[in-house]
This record gives sequence, C-alpha cells and structure tokens, in this order.
Amino acid sequence: MKYYCLGIKGTGMSALAQILYDLGNEVSGFDDLKEYKFTQDGLEKRNIPIYYDGTHAIDNDTIVTYSAAFGDDHPELMRVKKLGLKIKKYNELMGDIIDQFETIGVSGTHGKTTTSSIIKHILEKTVGCNYFIGAGDGYVSKSNKYYVVESDEFNRHFTAYHPVYAVITNIDAEHLECYKDLDDIIDTFSLFANQTKKLIVANGDNESVRKIVYHNIKFYGFNKENDVVIKDVHSNEKGSFFELYEKNHLLGEFFVPLYGNHMIMDATAAILICFNLGISYEDIYNNLLTFTNAKRRFSEEKIKDVIIIDDYAHHPTEIRATLEAAKEKYPNKKLIAVFMPNTYSRTKDFLQEFISSFHMADFTYLTEINSDREKQEDYPDISSHLIIDRLESADIIDENCIDKLLKYKDCVICFMSCAHIEELINKFKSCLENDQRDLS
Repeated sequence: MKYYCLGIKGTGMSALAQILYDLGNEVSGFDDLKEYKFTQDGLEKRNIPIYYDGTHAIDNDTIVTYSAAFGDDHPELMRVKKLGLKIKKYNELMGDIIDQFETIGVSGTHGKTTTSSIIKHILEKTVGCNYFIGAGDGYVSKSNKYYVVESDEFNRHFTAYHPVYAVITNIDAEHLECYKDLDDIIDTFSLFANQTKKLIVANGDNESVRKIVYHNIKFYGFNKENDVVIKDVHSNEKGSFFELYEKNHLLGEFFVPLYGNHMIMDATAAILICFNLGISYEDIYNNLLTFTNAKRRFSEEKIKDVIIIDDYAHHPTEIRATLEAAKEKYPNKKLIAVFMPNTYSRTKDFLQEFISSFHMADFTYLTEINSDREKQEDYPDISSHLIIDRLESADIIDENCIDKLLKYKDCVICFMSCAHIEELINKFKSCLENDQRDLS
C-alpha cells in the first residue's frame, strides 16, 4: 500500500512512517520545516522522500495521515482532501498496526520516551521487539512477538490502543488545550488502562494515578505502600544505583547510567515489565549497564569547559526534573537554563509552575514562543516575557544574541524544548568553538 504522512518530521509521525515502510509499504511525506531535524535520520536511512511544497503528484490509491500540528486550513491537507484521497487518523492507523502483536503500551504525562527506550533496549538484546518511540524511532518485523509503543495522551491518541501490557509513569495536568481539566485527563487514562488485557505497571506515588480503578495492577515507587518499593538510591559519576523490593523481598540491585529520581522511576517501570515477560534478572541488569537514552533526552556534549545538555523537556515538571538531574551530576558547576516554549496555551496554563521550575537554575534564558500549532493572535497577551519578568535572573535570547552565553565558564548550559531548538544549540556551539577566551 501507499502512505503519505503530513508532518513527517514530527516525532510520532516520523516513527509511524518508518514502521509503515518496514512493513513493506511505499511511504512518502510532507513537512513545513525544511531545515534539518533529528527525526529525519530514520527516514533518510530508508530513503523515504520528504516534500516541502504541494507541487508533486500523489497517486489516487494513496492513504493520507497527518500530524495534529496540521490545521484544517493547511494547504497540503486541503489539497489531498480536494484530490479525494482516503484519510486515516494517525492514532487509528497506529492502533491497526500494533493490534497484530503483543503490545506494551507506555503511557504517562512525563517519562514515556525514556521508559519505552529502556524496555526496547532490554527486549531488543534478549528476545527481540518492535518499537514505536516518540523520539522519532520506529521499527517493525513480523517475526517479533512484542511491540513497545509510546502511548501518547495528546488528543486522546492512546484510546485507540488495546495493549497486552501497559505502563502509567504518572498523570499530570498537561495538554489543557485538549482536556477540560485534570479529572478529564484521569478519566481518559482510565479508559486506556481498562483496555489493557493482562498487566498494568503504574507509578503508585502519583496521586492522580491512584484515583483510577484498575484490574491486575502493580504499583511501584518510593513510598512503602507500593507493591514494589525503590530503596537505597545513590549515584556516582557514571550513574545511579538502587534496589527494588517486592513485599520486603529483594528483587535485585540495579544500576542505570542516568540521574534523578524520575529516571530511576522510569527504569523501575521498565524492569517490572521485563520481569513479567520472563526476562531474567541477569539479562535485565547487564543490559541496563549499556543503555543509552533516546535522542534529546539529557544528551550531553562537552566543548572546552562547557557541558551542553540537550533535553526535550517542555512542561514545568520535566524542566524541574532535568535541572535536578543536572545539579545531581554536576553539583559544583553553575547551571544555566535555556528554554524555547512551544505553545502559548501551556505558557498561559502553567505560568507559575514555569517560574517555580526555573528557580533551580542560576540564570535562565527564554526565546520567544515557537509554536507550530497555535497562533499568536489567539493569545495576544501571552509571551515569554511573562516568565522572564517574574524571575530575578532571566533574559530573552535568540540566535542573534546567543553569544550572551559565552560569559559563563566551567558551567552546565541546559537547552530544553520540544520545538526546533537545534539551530540555537548549533549556533552556540559554533560561537563556543571560535571563542578565544582564556580558560585558565
């Protein structure tokens, strides 16, 4: 079959396009962003063509799917509708594919990508697996039994999924442009949970997660009332150690090359899923040692005396967790936060939470809001200055004044966004490499 994916450089759509290709289909796509984005690596590896205008021909038997960032008035979406092509929703198409396998649906407001990536890494090294991960990674082989699927709550996408196993990493107020309130989000997670066929592994420390009525649930967390309890956490320069206990029985000691309690929680969820799939303690332990997180999840690079961290964090909870992890790993270095907001609605809905999260940094820089699915005219009073003006140590930044960051020596600079922040990072790297300052 032939598929045309609109917004093909989006993290989810890129993964879906790769999966469709791996299943033997002819796949092409369209995107507004002409500049390089890390999600196109897998597309280019498969020679999937990407178009940037509406001048190319499309066969009549092509099925079209599109990103939520595409409004009904987008020219390319209007063109395929005018051509009379069959259009199928992204999540419905994904649901059709994964129903062919034993699916592990990883859901949660935060931590889905890391948890999915750990499960995928362990299964790939042991029994094999297919995967659909929001960092732009997708792969499928009909010979694999298991399918690890990052199950996104945005626009209620995951309600089209019926996993055999499920993870709920947490439930937080998010995507309030799609949901009425937190109760609406909890109800939707409840629907997803009760479509799960065998076992749910869930964060028992999260109050909202506990509000759902489950069947066959295993809670994990730091609190002692959980089914599986995390204890004896400590870290060194390479990562974090922790122990897991189930009903006071030691399941094992583990190490992950990651930092922060949120990462330990994600690793615990992955470990429990793998245990329930019959993977041995030795295989889980040994493969955790070699885990490398997904693209743009606390990715580090050192240039001269500066540690550059690139992270997908875009919600206040995620920003706080990322900055905490940076402080844990580099406790003696000054921490600079650089954030590119990607929606006006999230800035408006979580203004105070954003302000609170940035208090962890020694100085904070924000770009103007970079949104691909919302319009400034719909939010005339919302801008990054609402955050900057309420912080004691903050300023605006963009590509033309990125050299502001050169004054910081022997520090950690943490770039965070789910928008197109790569250009800003690359511009800073170039300035840093050409900087002639004295580092002594």
